[in-house]
Amino acid sequence: MESYIQISKMNDFCFCPLSLYLHSVYESFDTSLYHDTPQVVGRINHATIEEGRYSTSKHILQGISVYSEQFGIMGKIDIYDAKKKELIERKTRIKTIWPGYIYQIYGQYFCMREMGYEVEKLFLHSLADNKRYPVMLPAEREEKRFGFFVEQMRAFDIRRYKNHRCRKCANSIYGLLTW
Repeated sequence: MESYIQISKMNDFCFCPLSLYLHSVYESFDTSLYHDTPQVVGRINHATIEEGRYSTSKHILQGISVYSEQFGIMGKIDIYDAKKKELIERKTRIKTIWPGYIYQIYGQYFCMREMGYEVEKLFLHSLADNKRYPVMLPAEREEKRFGFFVEQMRAFDIRRYKNHRCRKCANSIYGLLTW
């Protein structure tokens, strides 16, 4: 059986594939050992979604599990407004719209579409300043790029990853490791 790739890991993989691998090594430990302030704040911000406290409206789906057999991905969405047919991915603070953010919402979109939901609009929502950024629905070209990206994640081999010197890892618990 093929294992599914978690949608939530796509942004991390874009920044540094090795950090994603190392994160999985630490995953079984208490998060207070390796989470810094941004991760703690992010977890707190997602609590309203995880606990279903964002909205009591029946047309607002929050934190539902989604999957795609086509891409071999799975995860949870933040918010889907069934009346407006809008899918919304929330971030603590958006200063730059990174490719990883786009891949995350595309992943959610492809899952929702495959599961029979109609999605007409995509948004990234910055909680810190309450700004909403529209994301274009993926055309065929973006869908192919997304599929290629998922295959890159699936094929990542730590043994072939050389000359690692990214700032993300250097400024984290992983920076303590010698490369």
